[in-house]
Amino acid sequence: MATKFLVKALEELGLVSLWSSTLDVKLLCAQRFVRLFAYGGSTLILVAYLSELGISKEMIGLFMTLTLIGDTVISLVLTLFADGLGRKAILALGAALMAMSGVVFALSTNQWVLLVAAIVGVISPNGNEIGPFRAVEESTLAHLTPTANRGDIYAWYSLIGTAGTAVGMVTSGWAIQYMRSNLKWDVLRSYRMVFWGYAIFGIIKFILSITLSKNIEAEKKPAPTEDTETAPLLGDGSEEAETKKSYFRSLIPDISAESRIIVVNICILFMLDAFGSSLAPQSWVTYFFHDKFGLGEGKLGSLFFVTSIISAISMLLASSIAKRLGNVQTMVFTHLPSAILLALIPIPSSLPVAMLFLILRACTQSMEVAPRSAFLAAVVLPNERTAVMGVINVAKTSAQSFGPLITGVLAQHGLFWVAFVTAGTLKAIYDIGFLAIFVGHKTYDDRAEEERLAEEEESLREGEDPDER
Repeated sequence: MATKFLVKALEELGLVSLWSSTLDVKLLCAQRFVRLFAYGGSTLILVAYLSELGISKEMIGLFMTLTLIGDTVISLVLTLFADGLGRKAILALGAALMAMSGVVFALSTNQWVLLVAAIVGVISPNGNEIGPFRAVEESTLAHLTPTANRGDIYAWYSLIGTAGTAVGMVTSGWAIQYMRSNLKWDVLRSYRMVFWGYAIFGIIKFILSITLSKNIEAEKKPAPTEDTETAPLLGDGSEEAETKKSYFRSLIPDISAESRIIVVNICILFMLDAFGSSLAPQSWVTYFFHDKFGLGEGKLGSLFFVTSIISAISMLLASSIAKRLGNVQTMVFTHLPSAILLALIPIPSSLPVAMLFLILRACTQSMEVAPRSAFLAAVVLPNERTAVMGVINVAKTSAQSFGPLITGVLAQHGLFWVAFVTAGTLKAIYDIGFLAIFVGHKTYDDRAEEERLAEEEESLREGEDPDER
């Protein structure tokens, strides 16, 4: 009895699905932990580091905006060609550039050099994914995972990433505290050590990337065959140009007309949510608590460690809820409370109340992540996933681009609270809109399952004895 209960509990938590997954799935999850660890450590101090270099809040906001715009272009190019050029190669290239950017941030003080490094090497202004990694990895996970287990795998993939952010933040915060208090290093030297760590984790991610097997690659589309009876005996001289055109065109997957309509709707909604998030990114939120309440790096790291761990644990509940309510309902009903709490964070004048709103928000903030990934994987065709997820991520990153600049201007003029209230309002509108459009939508996987059941029922009827009908 106890064994059955334990197995059932492990199945609900998704651990059975994760344990039975392939080595490539586990390596992709490990990569995400390493990457988000680095993002978390750098995000905690990014605004403070740029401020120490003598850059104004308005310029810091512009820096983040230009970073997001540059990352949008790079992400679009890499995700569109990822399946054609090779997913493993794209992930390895991104890891190498990530290591390079960490070195540049540790050595340079020129804001334009730092901007180029942030764009090319994907320094995250908000501690979340802004480069091509997530789109490629989520598409690969869908490719490697049975439909029934995808919700569980995405939940653990997201949880592991959030845990990486949490551990990165607390490690960075207390490491800086130790370097300043015990080693008597100045602020800039302490901050630069964090970026040396960022470079090291980029190298670790590179090693994990090249360890992946060829099973992660997308299935090659069969080359079109030509009818030899109707083909001309002599060419018309355009074969070479046609070959060049077809080669580059073959690297980009075709997206069906039905999927295009769905993608447009999703992009519009996700851009609204992303713009709201960009008004209160993690780097500005940490700076808000540092500036308004005077929290040091160690305490800041501990606070955001707690909120990130709570967010990570909540993802397991989301997977279980989605199995009963469905992905769309789970996304909306868990995300809406977090949007409201985000708008409330700047209102209290006391630290405990502001921290309470932040922690309560963390309880549901990330519960939509796994159901959203599962919904996206199921709503488009398998050969479209990498490109579609890449386009959606690019749309989100584009929408995020101007948020940090607006927040920087508001912060410079003492109106930091406006950014939080506006962000929460926009995210609430996104939730209501997503529910209204997709509440009854049937995915490709849903229709495929209905067709399979209908065929089984039809075959059973055909196999019945005519005299028994």
